[in-house]
Amino acid sequence: MLKGNAVIGQSGGPTSVINSSLAGVIDAAAGFPAIDNIYGMRYGIEGFMKEWLIDLGRQPQHIIKGLRKTPSSALGSSRHKLVDKDFPLILDVLKKYNIRYFFMIGGNDTMDTINRLENYCRDKKYEFIGTGIPKTVDNDLYGTDHTPGFASAARSNILNVMQAGVLARDMQKVDRFVVYQTIGRDAGWLGLATALAAKKESDAPHLIYAPEHVFDRDRFLSDVENCINDYGFVSVVCGEGLKYADGSPVSQSGTKDKFSNIEFGAMGGASVGLNLHGMIANEFGFRGEFQITESLIMSDMARASGLDLEEAYKCGVSAVDITAAGETGYMVSIKRVSDSPYRVEYSKVPLSDVAVKARPVPPEYFNDKGNFASDKFLEYMAPLAGELPEFSELEDIKPGKNK
Repeated sequence: MLKGNAVIGQSGGPTSVINSSLAGVIDAAAGFPAIDNIYGMRYGIEGFMKEWLIDLGRQPQHIIKGLRKTPSSALGSSRHKLVDKDFPLILDVLKKYNIRYFFMIGGNDTMDTINRLENYCRDKKYEFIGTGIPKTVDNDLYGTDHTPGFASAARSNILNVMQAGVLARDMQKVDRFVVYQTIGRDAGWLGLATALAAKKESDAPHLIYAPEHVFDRDRFLSDVENCINDYGFVSVVCGEGLKYADGSPVSQSGTKDKFSNIEFGAMGGASVGLNLHGMIANEFGFRGEFQITESLIMSDMARASGLDLEEAYKCGVSAVDITAAGETGYMVSIKRVSDSPYRVEYSKVPLSDVAVKARPVPPEYFNDKGNFASDKFLEYMAPLAGELPEFSELEDIKPGKNK
């Protein structure tokens, strides 16, 4: 068994539960005899190359415990994309600190980082075990039923849309529509999850548009008109990654990040939500609202799912279990055993199966029109979202004689 030190980093966007995974790794590593010390890399792989390390094993226990209910990324994050010249420098730091166990919590780009580094170290004959812990609110990682962080971000979205829907219903004589934009560059999991906000047909949301389906302006406006005629108002949820048939983004953004991903938020130009708002206003002359949460749902501890927090922690523990077995080049995977009662198991998948790939929402999770969730998706999503509040609505009882 390899004897040496371990290091862990966080990468990409934060979540409400990523620090719970960090706590899981720290707690489990403390009981693994082959690990002498566990270090944290400040600001991901970018900070690691600069030797920005802290000793996690010497942190007070109340801080580690507190991480399990602390949002954002306690170690700091990075979106640095590795280039060839980085690898010799990283290897030098690994050797300097005798790091034999390497953990990173992140999404598909992070899994690519670990996979490439693990292959490089093997080629250089440096004994090294690299393990990935899944994280992304987008829920777009292959090889796992869902990702830690998704359930909490989805719950935050659902509650936003529920409350905004009540407001829109009651204010329909002033504002006839509301557009809610959620993150999700390549996959519509977060947007589709808001379907759970609707307890009956007239409840918000009425329409959900995801990147998995080509956006058609005329069909969209027809859907909007039908909903306004049926319900008096319309609630629209859209994913930031919507595209037209020619592949151009509805956001009209041309800015790309370091991984060549199109930036769909306000920093990249116009937004999908604003553009859809403009389409409705220009076509019908209605007044309406737009709501864009951006990264707020990624770090919403007030609405975090208890299930999500627990599963994130167990993913951290499972990562050390994989490492203890001497296996390298894997990401922890959550396997769903049953929906009712909800039960999962923890397994592993090769990093190469996950790296730089985005898992779309399966076609069967959409309705026939592609503008709302199917019953099958609602069954998948219900245990992850948890219990939702019940709001009252006045009955339309007309004045009459007192009894």
